[in-house]
Amino acid sequence: MLGEPQSLVVPTMQRPLCKALVSALLVLGASHVMAAPQVADYRVLSQLKLGGPGGWDYLNFDAQRRHLFVSRGDRVEVVDVDQNKRIGTIPGTAGVHGIAIDQDAHRGYTSNGQTASVTVFDLDTLAVVGTVNGTGEKPDAILYDSASKHVMTFNGKGQSVSVIDPSHNAVVATVPLGDKPEFAVSDGKGNVYVNLEGTAKLAKIDAKTNKVVATWSLGSCESPSGLAMDMTHRRLFSVCDNKQMAVVDADSGKLVASVAIGEGPDAVVFDEGTGMVFSSNGESGDITAVHQADADHYSVAATIPTQPSARTMTLDPKLHRLYLSAATLAGPAQEGHHPAIKPDSFTVLTVGKP
Repeated sequence: MLGEPQSLVVPTMQRPLCKALVSALLVLGASHVMAAPQVADYRVLSQLKLGGPGGWDYLNFDAQRRHLFVSRGDRVEVVDVDQNKRIGTIPGTAGVHGIAIDQDAHRGYTSNGQTASVTVFDLDTLAVVGTVNGTGEKPDAILYDSASKHVMTFNGKGQSVSVIDPSHNAVVATVPLGDKPEFAVSDGKGNVYVNLEGTAKLAKIDAKTNKVVATWSLGSCESPSGLAMDMTHRRLFSVCDNKQMAVVDADSGKLVASVAIGEGPDAVVFDEGTGMVFSSNGESGDITAVHQADADHYSVAATIPTQPSARTMTLDPKLHRLYLSAATLAGPAQEGHHPAIKPDSFTVLTVGKP
């Protein structure tokens, strides 16, 4: 950024001031470099073997109770991450994909793909306290929107969003999307964003009117799945099947950057504390760590080995650790299906700094 200090030509009386200024700028530059997150040390810290039958999809993290929720086909396994052990199970969640959390009401919600329903459970006791029936077909992603105080399921086969009023445990509205939704995020200010897989677009939903108010192209992205948001800079991160991450302005819909990532991504998280974006890549068996220099500039900082199949992920913002579901593959994937896995090999990986 600066030329060599000795090449500067200044009057004699100004040299002390200039020297001080240059020194200060160099110190600031050094501080900036030092402040850049060091992700080279990120690695798999532990493997918690949960075993048992069933596939998996999303994870979610209850930061207040330090509980990790792991979807497992017909149930949700609950892990205390500080003890690194399973502490409970939420049963009766046939075809579960995702878990949503409402901290104010102490409630959790699961999207049950096989029964078009949502299981409601108590975050403190983990006891099931209710069921919401009648969502759209095959609810997949699920979230709690704090602005509207509604739970939303994003229905893969129904190509819609089901809006649930938790105070009555009932579906109160349906938002048609015209495409298969993937992951979704809420900005807590009345806007909900969701990836549309077939058209490679991003839809913006007004959570107070329950209407799609904008649909934006993700450029050259193909089949977007995972979605995360930087609330401060108002940036959305979509990970795509063709090994790229699309970065979008959440207000204008402008595509501001595209970053190369690994193969087979299905989840992405943004760590506000470090300014890092992480993409979990199930086919290449790694995590792409992307550094945010500013709102519109990004670069790959590291590739972190995990294992093939580790495609979904969530973040512990306190310890800056990542949790991923994985299992040992028994063979290659067949057309339209995930690869077969070795029995009893299901594991939760913890990734972070030693």
